[in-house]
Amino acid sequence: MVQRAHTLQSLKKPNFPKLSKNHLLAMAAPTQSLVFTVRRSKPELIAPAQPTPHEFKQLSDIDDQEFLRFQAPLIQFYRHDPSMQGRDPVKVIREALAQTLVFYYPFAGRLREGPGRKLVVECTSEGVVFIEADVDVTLEQFGDALRPPFPCLEELLFDLPGSGGVLHCPLLLIQVTRLKCGGFIFALRLNHTMSDAAGLVQFMTAVGEVARGARAPSVLPVWQRHLLNARDPTCLTCTHREYDEVIDTKGTGTITPLEDMACRSFFFGRAEVSAIRRFVPHHLSQSTTFEVIIACLWRCRTIALQFDRNKEVRMMAPVSARGKFNPPLPSGYYGNVLAFPAAVTTAGKLCENTNLGYALELVRKAKKEVNEEYMRSVEDLMVIRGRPVRAAVDSFIVSDVTRAGIGKVDFGWGKPAYGGPAECVVRSIPRTGSFYIPCKNSKGEEGIAVGVCLPAPAMEIFVKELDFFLKNMPESGKKSTFNASKL
Repeated sequence: MVQRAHTLQSLKKPNFPKLSKNHLLAMAAPTQSLVFTVRRSKPELIAPAQPTPHEFKQLSDIDDQEFLRFQAPLIQFYRHDPSMQGRDPVKVIREALAQTLVFYYPFAGRLREGPGRKLVVECTSEGVVFIEADVDVTLEQFGDALRPPFPCLEELLFDLPGSGGVLHCPLLLIQVTRLKCGGFIFALRLNHTMSDAAGLVQFMTAVGEVARGARAPSVLPVWQRHLLNARDPTCLTCTHREYDEVIDTKGTGTITPLEDMACRSFFFGRAEVSAIRRFVPHHLSQSTTFEVIIACLWRCRTIALQFDRNKEVRMMAPVSARGKFNPPLPSGYYGNVLAFPAAVTTAGKLCENTNLGYALELVRKAKKEVNEEYMRSVEDLMVIRGRPVRAAVDSFIVSDVTRAGIGKVDFGWGKPAYGGPAECVVRSIPRTGSFYIPCKNSKGEEGIAVGVCLPAPAMEIFVKELDFFLKNMPESGKKSTFNASKL
């Protein structure tokens, strides 16, 4: 039996932070005309199905970074499955969630701050927010190209007032919306300090296993966040340009009001990737598709923002370090294990030629820096510098979720038609942060979508620059819109 001892009133404590209007959802609204309103039941708190320990658990020094203190949304679209006729996805997932929280009981707790603003989970068993909903829309009405931005996202992932803060708030919010066709949408919001994408997928996979009849997850969760705490004594052994202190003096895409920004999602299939690879030098031909696309977009974005030529610019691609430790982290560890190495150069050097070799070499070099020692150095940096903020000014940050496994979670209805970020840009840093998302276009072709958010005039330049790479041969004699005199 699902425990529902906690009511909605427990979410309305006066000390909860008040949420501001989410301009990002409005800006990212797609052009298609699909508009709908869901019918929501009263939100409830799902607690663990059995008693769990009341204790305090510290987050690691990798978890407890300033820029991870936000709520990250994701979404999954599931098709109707005739073999599941008579089974209600809301009931199945609600009950599986309560059973899984017995193993992952810290998710049912609340974050507190200790001395030095150190984050600690108080395992209170209060539960996670669960919302049951229905909508008179079919999956087909969302179109063939399922990728963010999605229409009416605020309806599919309700922003329950008082639930979106970091401290004293639910660590998970889940909404399951039944579709008219028999499919459903699973949307979730996670306090990012608790887990990275891999850790969250481990939890969601466990819910799926229990929903399909398992008595326990196949991979049992491991807390042990002390494994990624700073050393004693601390010792910086690596350079961490991702934590440089940078001030935006000109508002170049970082402090521009969100309502003046343009957000678009760009699709890269086989043809687009092949076109961009024509600008890759032969000695870098083994570069991954991610590296090639991101190097291209970094250059196009930098030109579009028309920085001074001597302005330092950064490209950051979060790297999972789960396989970098010796001895390895325990199987079942579900905390954050991410590094954000930065490729750093000047706008002039990055943009002065159409050959992508220079940008590619910087991106590849930064990614290769991440090893166990690099992570230990980051942990120590957090303590030495008092949890410095990641450099966002004049930066382009792209998170690759292609290997996270979000699109493989099965609650009994098979794999989702789409599973991934609910938005095409990173909610906490929409002006500089983007996702690299596996998806299909309207023709059913598999590819990658990357969100870009720029001031509206800069977006026009960005599109022209990207078109140059997609439509021209390196030796064609045609030139991009890049004008060195503007740098």
